[in-house]
Amino acid sequence: MAGELQDVQAVVFDAYGTLFDFESPAQRMSDVLGERWRALADLWRQKQLQYTWLRSLAGRHADFWQVTGEALDFAMASLGLRDPDLRRRLMDLYETLDAHADARETLERLRLGGLRLAVLSNGTPHMLEAAARSARLAELLDAILSVEQAGIYKPHPSVYQLALDRLGLPAQRIAFVSANGWDAYSAKAFGLRVAWCNRTGQPPERIPDSPDAEIRSLSELPPLLGR
Repeated sequence: MAGELQDVQAVVFDAYGTLFDFESPAQRMSDVLGERWRALADLWRQKQLQYTWLRSLAGRHADFWQVTGEALDFAMASLGLRDPDLRRRLMDLYETLDAHADARETLERLRLGGLRLAVLSNGTPHMLEAAARSARLAELLDAILSVEQAGIYKPHPSVYQLALDRLGLPAQRIAFVSANGWDAYSAKAFGLRVAWCNRTGQPPERIPDSPDAEIRSLSELPPLLGR
């Protein structure tokens, strides 16, 4: 598997779940939530993604900050949590997400290897820039790309096209990396070279097309790229 994506010139990362740990806000509030923190994190994330897809299909776009808040409202209501201060603190923490432990070292290795690096995410520009600064990844990125430029969420093809337009490269010279299986498969269907960072050992998706490579940690990425 080593070096099988080595002819690419840029690497574009998904943000949430790939570089940034979306569970960290609820986990940081475990002193208040107790054992419910993981249930809240899981439901919050599930509803967040569902709302992006539903809004895209319905043609009713709202930015990711609004969607994230609405998903949190649903999750808190489902768990019987009625605490406005807790909601405010959780939303504040979403702007300062922890980076996954393998993120910074991987980006440093790829940048030293001469690759251009970018983020392509559902997040708003403000959310992504705030998270990148907080996680100490901002200085390693050449571009932060938000779906707000397309006005629709992943996996719409116009979102993946943003990477080609900004980097000035054809799809075959860009490696896309996502921990979300649906995102990885959809990026491959668009034409990008793709590494799926399957952190939790999920089964393969039943949608076209299969990623070029499957890894369990970002630390496995540099050898795939010949770096």
